Amino acid sequence: MSLALVHSRARAGVAAPPVRVEVHLSGGLPATHIVGLPEAAVRESRDRVRAAILCAQFEFPARRITVNLAPADLPKDGGRFDLPIALGILAASGQIDRDALADCEFLGELGLTGELRAIDGVLPAALAAARAGRRLVVPTGSGAEAALARDVQAQTARTLLEVCAALNGTKVLPEACAPPPQAITIPDMADVRGQAHARRALEVAAAGNHHLLLVGTPGCGKTLLASRLPGLLPPASEEEALETAAIASVSGRGLDPARWRQRPYRAPHHTASAVALVGGGADPRPGEISLAHNGVLFLDELPEWDRRALEVLREPLESGTVTVSRAARSAEFPARFQLVAAMNPCPCGWAGDPGGRCRCNPEQVRRYRAKISGPLLDRIDLHVDVPRLPPQELRPDAPNGEDSARIRARVERARVMQLQRAGKANAQLGQAETMRDCRLGERDQALLERAIERLQLSARSMHRILRVARTIADLDGATNIASAHLTEALGYRRLDRGPSQRAA
Repeated sequence: MSLALVHSRARAGVAAPPVRVEVHLSGGLPATHIVGLPEAAVRESRDRVRAAILCAQFEFPARRITVNLAPADLPKDGGRFDLPIALGILAASGQIDRDALADCEFLGELGLTGELRAIDGVLPAALAAARAGRRLVVPTGSGAEAALARDVQAQTARTLLEVCAALNGTKVLPEACAPPPQAITIPDMADVRGQAHARRALEVAAAGNHHLLLVGTPGCGKTLLASRLPGLLPPASEEEALETAAIASVSGRGLDPARWRQRPYRAPHHTASAVALVGGGADPRPGEISLAHNGVLFLDELPEWDRRALEVLREPLESGTVTVSRAARSAEFPARFQLVAAMNPCPCGWAGDPGGRCRCNPEQVRRYRAKISGPLLDRIDLHVDVPRLPPQELRPDAPNGEDSARIRARVERARVMQLQRAGKANAQLGQAETMRDCRLGERDQALLERAIERLQLSARSMHRILRVARTIADLDGATNIASAHLTEALGYRRLDRGPSQRAA
């Protein structure tokens, strides 16, 4: 029978749906046809495959070759199907053992010499192959990425000839091995001088996974503080690390297997577009918010961002996912990131500074702050002032602040309490869970209601205040939310107040 079946995997978002490569040889004029919704790179594989087979000293069949990539309605792109197509042709023509293909999946792009080249999206394919109970054969350059998937039996090969020798039983392919983890250097909070209020807010944000907005004059340390947040977060679990690594794998920007455990820290420039943030393209790829999944997304100079780009953050901040839809296809990417934003208080940047340098009138300040919509501000839990430090606190012999390790220990204790209580960080609590876990006494409930009435807060803001108060209580090791916890949480809603209230 001149028919062979080879298993492979496509790339669809962060998923790796199965693809069955069916190769049939028949009579007629010699020709190779690839069907099954292939894109240009897949259609061009017939030329790469022909040259690779001939260079490997095999015979390329002088017959009519039909290659079907099933399912037919799933778009196929990239060079990942070169290896399975070549193996299917060789198996259909009887040059390799077709029965040896049954329990394996194959991925890899072929060079004209038969060399196997690394491809992207290997980690999701390895995870899917492990669930399917099949071995996975990938190029040597992709072996370290494939080895990150637990329980997968991944093997690597440098050339088409090595794969064929293994299928014929004359060679054993080496197992894929993950590289040893690299030492990660993370900026330390000890470098931050002064700024006790901002440091405390950063600790609260890390403990409860809350979003944070830093407001201050130029050079006061907003970016410095934001860069220290990853060092305060608890280590990523294996599941979280694999989710993040899978997104990096399909992004086309490369995954460093030696640093896959590190939480991401993304800081795009303020000229980035909405597509750069949420992802997109004819073949949807993840954007910055997905690349920051389980990590930190830092947006500096927040009012300078395009309004449309900022507004696309509203749904992912609530749902933790983003769906990129195009005419031909759509893809859903996880986007459970922690937002840290920074801005100046006015166009010149010096409003509220004791030096009195600000010359902006109230209308200019209002227009500047109006660049950030109310619904977006509503979704940011903590609004924190970062004042300019006095010169004596910047002297070389001034005492350093508390280091990240001590703060992280408190954060981890608070996070353990949250996981034991609700199975998630406080910032991710739903409405019913917030009402259950963030109960207040009668006196504190009345205080919250007065604050909501005075500041004209939304129901969303109220729930976020309760979650922040719960996090502060967790940092104190308290079972119930006390008045001090609620008062501190209310103090973090700076931009919910009108100008006169902020001045007061």
